Amino acid sequence: MQKFKKLIFWLLSAVITGAICGLCGVLFSKAIAFGTNLRAEHSWLLYLLPIGGLLSVAIYKLCHVKNIGTTNVFDCVRTEQSLPLLLAPAIFCGTFISHLFGASAGREGAALQIGGGVANVLSRVLKLDEDSRHITVMCGMAALFSAVFGTPLAACVFVLEVILTRLCLSAILPVFISSVTAFIISTLLEVHPERFYIGDLPQFSFSLVWKVTVITAAGIVVAFIFCKGLNFGKAFAKKAFKNEFLRIAIGGVIIVLLTLLVGNYEYNGGGIDIIERVFAGSVMYEAFALKILFTVICISAGYKGGEIIPTLFIGATLGGSMALILGLPVGTGAAVGMAVLFCAATKCPFATILLCCEMFGFACAPLIIPAVITSFIAARYQGLYSNSKDIIKCIMHHQ
Repeated sequence: MQKFKKLIFWLLSAVITGAICGLCGVLFSKAIAFGTNLRAEHSWLLYLLPIGGLLSVAIYKLCHVKNIGTTNVFDCVRTEQSLPLLLAPAIFCGTFISHLFGASAGREGAALQIGGGVANVLSRVLKLDEDSRHITVMCGMAALFSAVFGTPLAACVFVLEVILTRLCLSAILPVFISSVTAFIISTLLEVHPERFYIGDLPQFSFSLVWKVTVITAAGIVVAFIFCKGLNFGKAFAKKAFKNEFLRIAIGGVIIVLLTLLVGNYEYNGGGIDIIERVFAGSVMYEAFALKILFTVICISAGYKGGEIIPTLFIGATLGGSMALILGLPVGTGAAVGMAVLFCAATKCPFATILLCCEMFGFACAPLIIPAVITSFIAARYQGLYSNSKDIIKCIMHHQ
């Protein structure tokens, strides 16, 4: 009876967490869209990127959340470590600044932090025990991811898969309910889910197999370069510029100069619009390499937002350009590229499959699953999240 009461309590708290985080996700999504559109209308805002970076660092210092990031949210679920009360507003403001002034950063990493931060505060208000607090934080992370990206199944599985603690089995239903609740709220409030039209899928053939294999292999190599670039860039920037204000200002200046050198603004911001253009057939062969460069500089300098959308950008442009070379439909190549990059970078194969099915339609599964499995097995290097757990190692450990 006691366990049943606890389950009911978890489910009710999941609905409440999903509703609150769903509303936060709507506000966050609309704020990011507003900032992105404003920058598109007033391109001169890019020149204020270094000043925006200084403001972002100042906000983090005022909120006392220096050096707090996504890995700390993961630790909050695995340990008794709590999260600062002001983490959610700090990362909200920092990510808005990044998109307003043109830093190459995403928003899903920020969503995980906002969701975890809001849920952590909620768990304090409700005076939850440690296990319930952990599950509530997981619910918050999934809910914000679901509300912002519009992929409730992938959001649920991603959080469970990247955390992998003893509570994951108990958390499946609450996290799922929270994710779906947030998705419903965000949809009702007109936050449009990310969907891409992959086009007609090619029929199975040995030619298709080897072409997809080539794209998969290239994606694994590029994901390695991207992840290692981020790790090296962060370490180098902290060593070379110990002062955070100086570090982010110099990074902003470099991005402004690179943008002027490239001659367009396509590598500023997250780049969802560029991904949409790839699926419409517009591909630039150098785009994936330039996005890696822009993102590594911005994240290493300290701009907030996350790496997931840039990862999908890199995968779409790489896969789309290789599809043109290999004679595949661009949409097919872009979808495979996105799946491979996301899986290789996050080490979350099940979430990757569901993410692709929700974004492209479940008909893509036979094409995506072999590429994802290959990517997961072959990409044995450290991914985006330094403390994310490898599912194979966890299974072997518990046997």
